[in-house]
Amino acid sequence: MSLISRFRSIPVTYRVPVIVALLMVMISAVISERVLDRLSRTQEGFLNGLAETYLDGLSSAVLPSVLRGDVWEVFDALDRSSSSYEALSPIETVVTGSDGRILAATDPARMATFSQLPANYLNRYGPGIVTIDESALTGFAKRDLIYQGQPVGTIHATFDVSRLFAERHEIFLTLLVTNGVLAVLFSLGGFLIVRQMISPMRILENHMRSAAHGTAEPISLEQIPEGDSEVAGLFRGYNTLVHAERERANLAMQLAEEEKLSSLGRLASGMAHEINNPLGGLFNALDTLKTHGETPGVRDTSISLIERGLAGIRDVVEAALATYRPERSHRPLSADDLDDVRLLLKPELHRKRQRLDWEIVWNGSGELPVRGGPVRQAVLNLLLNASAVTAEGGILSLKAEDSRNQLVIEIGDQGPGFPADFAGILVDSDPGPAVRAGGGLGLWMVRRLVDDLRGRVVIATKKDGGTAVTLLIPFQREDRKANAA
Repeated sequence: MSLISRFRSIPVTYRVPVIVALLMVMISAVISERVLDRLSRTQEGFLNGLAETYLDGLSSAVLPSVLRGDVWEVFDALDRSSSSYEALSPIETVVTGSDGRILAATDPARMATFSQLPANYLNRYGPGIVTIDESALTGFAKRDLIYQGQPVGTIHATFDVSRLFAERHEIFLTLLVTNGVLAVLFSLGGFLIVRQMISPMRILENHMRSAAHGTAEPISLEQIPEGDSEVAGLFRGYNTLVHAERERANLAMQLAEEEKLSSLGRLASGMAHEINNPLGGLFNALDTLKTHGETPGVRDTSISLIERGLAGIRDVVEAALATYRPERSHRPLSADDLDDVRLLLKPELHRKRQRLDWEIVWNGSGELPVRGGPVRQAVLNLLLNASAVTAEGGILSLKAEDSRNQLVIEIGDQGPGFPADFAGILVDSDPGPAVRAGGGLGLWMVRRLVDDLRGRVVIATKKDGGTAVTLLIPFQREDRKANAA
């Protein structure tokens, strides 16, 4: 992870104070550099002014004595000038003649009279009035003594500039401490201000995170700031969204239940025919028993007819109950569940004169580690949808097999194809838009059942026309262990 990515991962509460501190350090560094540079130039200008004044006064005092070669007068002038310019802090002053030999010096023991001036004195001067040696904390200046346009001597002066650097150091420490304290105060203030500013966002973040993992809860009125601030408007907008989502979910559930009941009504109308046929036979058998019950052959035949009719009615009713009542157990799926679906679909197929191609391939056990109730409900809804889009006399298909630790069920029709919006209910990550449009509720029920089984749906166009909807449902380990036990 790069440094920028790591920095972005830091919470805003801490990131903003860090940015403020860095900006303060940068600003204080620039300001300190400007202040110290300005101070340095001011000090150097002040030092140059004092040095010029010192050299001007000393030149006027020693020039006559240098012209006469009066060493003692030069000594006396140097002694007087040292006490008069304490602010300049002269360390050493040397006066030489035109030949470069020393006439007088403030320290005659070190600089003997009429001795040759050391060569390093001539090489230590820069272009300015005063040349500063920062390592030795000293400054150097010289003044040529001119008489009638001719050089008659030179004054070499050395000054103590340590006080200038001490003043710079003191000001630098003052700036450093002041800027450091300001940076800490601004960072702390930024932390508190940002924390106060984003505390409402944390409330909203917690509610949105809870909504992502469960039911969305509105923000309580106590947490909404008073007035018409942006935060209050944002919180009220979130609460409006939560209430609207709840109403939409409730409405969708009601519509889904109505769709379910509508499908059940269509099946019931066909089932009534399936039940009425054997009921007619049952009544005929009862009449036969009442009339000819004493005859053994007639009695046995009538009883057998009654048993077959009741068994047929029982199968139809049990299949309907198993499909539409709530599934409270985790009973594994078997081929009988799909046979019940075919039995329930039979009246609808008979009404539309349609044919159902049926192929079930169970490898090994007769039961699969998948919950039977949701699977049969999803398959029935898809077959009803396939029957609805297929013309009369058309062909439907169902193929089920267990493959690679999953159940694969393919349902085919001969319809015009899946509309994109309805297909999105089954395959998109968010089926909400199509459901909110008020369509595809039966498909939405299938999507909920498949999601509950942690499966997925694939929709493809068949080569011979129509659509193939494939359910891919993974086997559940806990169901498999239960079966093994």
